[in-house]
Amino acid sequence: MPMPVPKPPLSDPAPRQCPALFLTASASGQGKTTLVAGLARYHQRQGRRVRVFKTGPDFLDPMILSRASAATVGPLDLWMVGESNCRRKLWEAAGEADLILVEGAMGLFDGVPSGADLAETFGIPVAALIDARGMGQTFGALALGLATYRPALSFAGILANRVASPRHEEMIRGGLPPRLRYLGAMPRLAEAELPSRHLGLVQAEEIADLDARLDLIADRIGDTALAELPAPIRFAPPAESPVLPGRLAGRRIAIARDAAFSFIYEDNLRLLKEFGAELSFFSPLADPDVGADAIYLPGGYPELHLHALASNAGIKDALSRHLAEGRPLYAECGGMLYLLDRLTDRSGNSAELAGLLPGSGRMCQRLAGLGMQSLDLPQGCLRGHSFHHSTMETPVEPVALGKRRSDGRAGEPYYRHGALRASYLHLYFPSAPAAAAALFLPDRDITAHAP
Repeated sequence: MPMPVPKPPLSDPAPRQCPALFLTASASGQGKTTLVAGLARYHQRQGRRVRVFKTGPDFLDPMILSRASAATVGPLDLWMVGESNCRRKLWEAAGEADLILVEGAMGLFDGVPSGADLAETFGIPVAALIDARGMGQTFGALALGLATYRPALSFAGILANRVASPRHEEMIRGGLPPRLRYLGAMPRLAEAELPSRHLGLVQAEEIADLDARLDLIADRIGDTALAELPAPIRFAPPAESPVLPGRLAGRRIAIARDAAFSFIYEDNLRLLKEFGAELSFFSPLADPDVGADAIYLPGGYPELHLHALASNAGIKDALSRHLAEGRPLYAECGGMLYLLDRLTDRSGNSAELAGLLPGSGRMCQRLAGLGMQSLDLPQGCLRGHSFHHSTMETPVEPVALGKRRSDGRAGEPYYRHGALRASYLHLYFPSAPAAAAALFLPDRDITAHAP
């Protein structure tokens, strides 16, 4: 087993080098997360320190990738996270890891900015995965297109996924242009497929045999060229980060975290700590009470836990007292649905929930909201995204509307109802730190801490 190479001190502002690879595909559903998770697990089993990032806004894939790599996984996105913050995250990872992996979103060139934009900005070589089911020599044409569509990209090679047999692989290899590097093939592994539901992959904690699945994929990775470490990449140091004042010093923020509420960026929690907040966690499913200066209800799957949420009268009373005392409560997406009077799932089952935001919600069979949006607040412009399979009705008038990144049109409503602040938007706090801090301050303190 190779010994990890010593890294320079994290306080050293010099450029850092680390092997890195950007894993992408021709489209969604090709098996990117399964591959990246298996690859991370393979190298982690070799004793290497692996850091994984996920392109774009995502909560579910990072749960799987975190388990596979034994390290926290966060987002990289040139718009939501910003180029300077992406640069900092990669530079910091290069100072502590033996391998950096970045999983793309959708297809390589999809979106503005795309995964290709990210890979090119930071000089990370691209390895593309293609689902080879139902395909023979045409695989080569698709591979050539991915490799040459943008000449400035550093293209590391192509890997065939879900290959049916050795004969199938021969057909694939026979159609590949000689100049393309072939990284190998992954067979169809039904027993290792990651289960999914309406919002994406099933949460890592819900997959009882997840580690066995990851190990099975990792075993197969050993038969491909991805078992070799890629060449080191030079990551330039970021600009000096601003010192954050202790806007939340002495304040205790209670954060919902359980099977119903788990969609939260670790970067958000890190920022709150940097502002001086003390963080604690509670479960609206099981805990009878919560006490804090402010509460954070992130998104998740409240619709899958209607009975448990409805029957926990203690926590609903505690949240009601919290708001009655003028203490802030910030809720996103599923957290906001939980605050409504009633929520109905996709089967028509309905339950009375917290009753703190007048109105009702209903789960839909189809996607009801999707895309990157920004939210202008008095303290700054936060960036984030919308992704939900529900609609809601409320008599409360929004105090602001998100702005769609794609066309600048009005997006998701942002509500204020007493000390309650809520929206469908999943916000990335480091995009506007002062505005994020204000979400957890009473109005009187927001004025006192104005920049």
